[in-house]
Amino acid sequence: MKKIMFNDSCGLTQAVLEGRKTMTRRVMSIDFYNCLDMKAYDNGDMECFMDRDGDFIDFRYTTKTPYQLGEIVAVAQSYSALSKAGYDAPESSAGYKNKMFVRAELMPYRIKITNIKVERLQDISNEDCLKEGIKEKSSFPHKKSCPFYFDGGKHEWDNSYRTPRQAFAALIDKVCGRGTWNNNPHVFVYEFELLK
Repeated sequence: MKKIMFNDSCGLTQAVLEGRKTMTRRVMSIDFYNCLDMKAYDNGDMECFMDRDGDFIDFRYTTKTPYQLGEIVAVAQSYSALSKAGYDAPESSAGYKNKMFVRAELMPYRIKITNIKVERLQDISNEDCLKEGIKEKSSFPHKKSCPFYFDGGKHEWDNSYRTPRQAFAALIDKVCGRGTWNNNPHVFVYEFELLK
């Protein structure tokens, strides 16, 4: 079983566990990008790509992506976070503080991949921004005109923006590095559901 990591400092792991985050975008690696013919064609639903051998790739049904359609993936959490939540967790391993080193089979939460597509990062819709974990609040005490935000500040309004896309652009730059939004890379878009 594989595991998947979400950013804790921006509240994304918690958003997955609460069922608010049901979609994630992962920047396509250079190696994967280079194996594609990026002269994509549009089949009406999504961009499709051809590999270097001339075969069309439907990302929903290929084994060439990091995660596959229907795959069940463990949500990585540090063992210390699991202990605080009441789960038995080994204290003597590297995974106690760093979820990069946890074993997938010990993770209590899992997601199932329900759809996969590839698109440019900036092609995200406002609706998909909310599926990515962006929150909406009816009003803020100091910035009433900026209702879309993500966790990670001292106050809810610290990371607040006028539109879901502005909030997501700031979030992706915080998670993946400054300039990611402006670079507009190709991304794998994974839709998923939390398994109870």
